[in-house]
Amino acid sequence: MNRNTPLSPRPVHEVSHRVQSAAQLRATGVTAAQTAAQCLPGGPWQQLLPGVYLLHPGTPTNDDRVRGALLYAGRPPAGARRTVPDRSGPGYGEAMVTGLAALALYGFTSAPPVIALHRIDVLVPRTRRLRSTRFVEVTRATVLPRPQHRLGVPLAPVERALADAVASLTDASTVRRILTEAVRGGHCEPTSVVRELNAAELLGRAHVVDAVDALLIEGRAVAEGRLYETVRTHGLPEPLWNVELSLPGGGFLGGVDAYWPEQAVALELGTRSPREEHVAFAAEREHLERLGVTVVRVTPKQLRESTARLSVVLRTAMMAAEDREPAAYVVVLPR
Repeated sequence: MNRNTPLSPRPVHEVSHRVQSAAQLRATGVTAAQTAAQCLPGGPWQQLLPGVYLLHPGTPTNDDRVRGALLYAGRPPAGARRTVPDRSGPGYGEAMVTGLAALALYGFTSAPPVIALHRIDVLVPRTRRLRSTRFVEVTRATVLPRPQHRLGVPLAPVERALADAVASLTDASTVRRILTEAVRGGHCEPTSVVRELNAAELLGRAHVVDAVDALLIEGRAVAEGRLYETVRTHGLPEPLWNVELSLPGGGFLGGVDAYWPEQAVALELGTRSPREEHVAFAAEREHLERLGVTVVRVTPKQLRESTARLSVVLRTAMMAAEDREPAAYVVVLPR
């Protein structure tokens, strides 16, 4: 047999993709010697990565490179490999695409297309002994997140992909663009991004801190816009927007994002950090409710997922005001 001798048609008919691992080829009856022969110079196949082959002589496509990276990173450790490979799945194991490549696959316009990237970041368990090679950059995690799937490709959650992308970036404007798009495009909430960046120990970088400040401002602006739309779309009474409440003698009660004085209903957007939310909001709500003010808290995520539910909560709170004692008099000032 030479490199021009055609293989049995069985592999060609049975493979589901033109990028295959050595184990997948063996499962279709192609021996290592046959694979090597097909990959000789001028042959119909080529080795894309160690143990991964492109069954085509041309330039790899985006899809080829992504699948190849996942097959390389997802192959089982040498000691765990079985005599008969598992053909029931795509062969990716626990591997998932992360970083800029994942953002591109999520549809981020601020991330370069996959084909323009010099590398594809792939997330694997920390215990894997796997080297970065060619266009594959291996990133490890102690605890793997649950992947999101896009067209059959496992991707790290947006927050994790953002953190892995930011870790590789030094340009402040690029970092700001991708973080802003994440919030403006509704991919995730600012607090979850900050939490992931903090876990990756990236908040000590000056250009990241500046981008996070812009991210939080953007997140609040988006949430406020959804809140305005909720009030007007669902026919709720127009509130006083962004005000501070205090006692007649000057005791500060707290700032709220919307206040309906006739019904004594206040609303606050949960855009602070989780710890601030737990401590500060709990104290403000307790003080206001002792004065007869009903306080509703809504997170940006809740606003994004169901404005109709929020409108029902607010309308119920306003109706309940008719059956309770009048609230204590409070002073309302612009915030």
